[in-house]
Amino acid sequence: MKWTDNIIFVLVEPREPGNIGAAARAMKNMGFHRLRLVNPPDLNDEARWLAHNAIDLLTSAEIFPDFRSSVADVNVVIGTTRRTGKKRGHIITLEHAGPKIAELSLQGNVAIVFGREDRGLYNDEVNECGFMINIPSSIKQPSLNLAQAVLITAYELVRTRRTLNRQKSRAAANTSMFGMATHEELNFLYERISMSLRALGYIPRGDRDLENKIMNNLKHFIGRAGIADWELNMLHGICTQIENDKAGKAD
Repeated sequence: MKWTDNIIFVLVEPREPGNIGAAARAMKNMGFHRLRLVNPPDLNDEARWLAHNAIDLLTSAEIFPDFRSSVADVNVVIGTTRRTGKKRGHIITLEHAGPKIAELSLQGNVAIVFGREDRGLYNDEVNECGFMINIPSSIKQPSLNLAQAVLITAYELVRTRRTLNRQKSRAAANTSMFGMATHEELNFLYERISMSLRALGYIPRGDRDLENKIMNNLKHFIGRAGIADWELNMLHGICTQIENDKAGKAD
């Protein structure tokens, strides 16, 4: 299953059939296909004309009588808002929300909810959302057309997903380039770190329980991600510096 299969665009009580058609086209432009409509008007010729080659999204759109039923089976609900304020919930700009939404979509269904053209989402609907996203715009004309908001949101999600994929690919390339430390090499490193911590006085002399606890936590911390060869050498270098420093002071 592609991550886009887990993203659901929900339009709450849209008034204009043309906006629904244009929103469907915007979704398909960006590779999304799951559309839900809450109490929509009849989808007339204008909706189909503006949908262009996305009429299949209109015909497959799920229709719901109210907001709550439209998101009942969704794992995460994210609203959109033009207005700010305490009653609008926790608001994040779309740019900063993109990575979070992209990651959430790998774990379950995420609904992105767009409110009415004239009133947006009501406060009780906002309260149902985990957080709200906002698309920054000019104070002279802050309100976006519904289909425009859908397009910008869809584009940002795709852009963010591609960026995250490139970052993961580079990380994987860097890991393979430098190689990863073996378990045996890590055990030797842990012994040196333990000796260095004792030399610094971080671990009280003779307190084996505390030493074991610290080293176990450190092993878990490193073990969750592993370390590359250059990172291993860097940590050994730090241990060597501590050992040399302590030896010099002892002399």
